[in-house]
Amino acid sequence: MTTAPAIVVHGASRRYGDVTALDDVSVRIDAAATGLLGRNGAGKSTLMKAILGLVRLDAGEIEVLGEDTRTAGDRIRRRIGYAPEHECLPPELTAADLVRHLAELRGLSRTDAIRRASEVLFAVGLEEERSRVIGSFSLGMRQRVKLAQALVHAPELIILDEPTNGLDPIQRTEMLEVIRRVSHDLGVRVLISSHILDDIRRTCDHVVVLRQGRVTLDRPLAPTAGETDVLRAESVDPIAPLVATLATAGLACEPIDDHAVRIAVRDDADRDRVRDAAAASGVGLRRLHPDGPSIEEALLEAIG
Repeated sequence: MTTAPAIVVHGASRRYGDVTALDDVSVRIDAAATGLLGRNGAGKSTLMKAILGLVRLDAGEIEVLGEDTRTAGDRIRRRIGYAPEHECLPPELTAADLVRHLAELRGLSRTDAIRRASEVLFAVGLEEERSRVIGSFSLGMRQRVKLAQALVHAPELIILDEPTNGLDPIQRTEMLEVIRRVSHDLGVRVLISSHILDDIRRTCDHVVVLRQGRVTLDRPLAPTAGETDVLRAESVDPIAPLVATLATAGLACEPIDDHAVRIAVRDDADRDRVRDAAAASGVGLRRLHPDGPSIEEALLEAIG
């Protein structure tokens, strides 16, 4: 497998008549699971089609697994899996027959295709239903079949377009758990397109937000190693004893006024020390919260 980044987009632009779908998009995607987040019409589908080599850009370039989509589209598509949003499964076939057939179309021998179909249907939780016709499946089960066929040829990257679309809460939770296992237990890098913030928060390590064809946010969903967060402590009592106790504990802090202080924290251990310092100082805290917008607020602002 390649050590190249999963996807590198540089200056990608695409127009449809008077509508600008992508406007000079540049982004590097290489986390275990990356969420492509934005409202309907933000440009997510156009970007995914361009990544797949199905849409020609007006300007810019895209590399997938180290290869240029303009010249290596066929090779790239052999190395990735794709599950579209729309309904596309033949209802008269069984899950096993469909996934096996698609594995053979991707170059596997019949023996290997049968084995791989069984493995991926088990991985997505459909082993017991593998011999049922797809027409009898619930929507959630059909979404799992689409995920299975995207995995059957052992791709290095899979792209999922709105994988929870139309699912009820239980089906949605199950699908998100399966996607998380694929990216973190099976080691397959995943790009998920969604307009649902909670889906991205529950499955992804990194998020790219598109709004009106432009990237408005590109960041991890958790603090990276060495990154410092800032907490704001607001107290009922004078804050000075807490400031002194925090300094003794080795925590950098900056008093704001007589009843508030900013505290730099790097990890959960630092947060525990803030709690212990508050208890030891005897200062009654009225509020302890991040100093600045939360990740949810940052995402919502980026989405618009």
